[in-house]
Amino acid sequence: MAEMEIRRDRRAGRMTFNRPKALNALSHEMVKEIHAALDEWRDDPEVALVIIDAEGGKAFCAGGDIGAVYRAGLAGDHAEGQQFFFDEYRMNAAIDAYPKPIVAFMQGFVMGGGVGVGGHASHRVVGDTTRIAMPESGIGLIPDVGGSFLLGHAPGRIGEYLMMTADRMDAGDALHAGFADFFIPEPEWPNLIDRLAETGDVSTLKGQPAPASRLAEADLTAFEGDSLAEIISSLEAQGNDAALKPIRRNSPLSMEAGLRLVRAAREDGDVKDSLAREYRFTHRATEYGDFIEGVRAQIIDKDRNPNWTAEASPQAVDRMLAPLGPDELHFD
Repeated sequence: MAEMEIRRDRRAGRMTFNRPKALNALSHEMVKEIHAALDEWRDDPEVALVIIDAEGGKAFCAGGDIGAVYRAGLAGDHAEGQQFFFDEYRMNAAIDAYPKPIVAFMQGFVMGGGVGVGGHASHRVVGDTTRIAMPESGIGLIPDVGGSFLLGHAPGRIGEYLMMTADRMDAGDALHAGFADFFIPEPEWPNLIDRLAETGDVSTLKGQPAPASRLAEADLTAFEGDSLAEIISSLEAQGNDAALKPIRRNSPLSMEAGLRLVRAAREDGDVKDSLAREYRFTHRATEYGDFIEGVRAQIIDKDRNPNWTAEASPQAVDRMLAPLGPDELHFD
């Protein structure tokens, strides 16, 4: 059985994540298959729209399958990760700029690489089980796959908060933060997908009232601070232990760089600009960042006790985000 089921269904191009036991983790091969299908359907007059969904109730896609990147980086091979992120980000940009409607049905966990697929679709559907997060700081990365763009354009300081705490958004939060467009109860999805494939018409896609967003009411003024230290100090003054707990577990370098990326993305009008900036960090992550240690602690050994060693000074962030010269991400 294919990990990514790609086929035509009447007026629709269909893509279905099909690794439910792995929470539909996105592999390098799946990245390339998604991009190739988009290229194939772009000028096909029989394909009116694209539908992306997933098998299993637990996850749309809980993130990138980064095991190969970890193993290669541990062995001193940094090209494996660089090529994975290069191909993934170009696929993310292709979804964002696609000339035909893309409808993503995002149930369960939608994290990291899953946000990079569903979060840039033109029509983003969430349901009762949806939980969206950008948890990269916990593995020594930054909010990538265009995540800094989405976070940067969220209202107020929601972007900084989500980047630093990896808090999970439900459907109401996702709609408020700009990560989703429609709330539709999940039992209705099969009939809706069938209708979309039959008609090729997204105009019938109608959302329903979503749960109230707790983020809309949250006091996130502490996240206005210029640096990680300032934000932590403000949270300590507020006695906000719920936010401080995950922040104290995460990579300081990742959070400092994430702050800069989210704030830079606020000025971006095109996700490609944010992706190019993110790639500067991830291109260097296995060699100079905390990524290897973060993946070891969270995914490989699962001791949840990372020993962060990467410097997190402004100068260190400058180095991680400096232009890459001939290795810069491009979209040719």
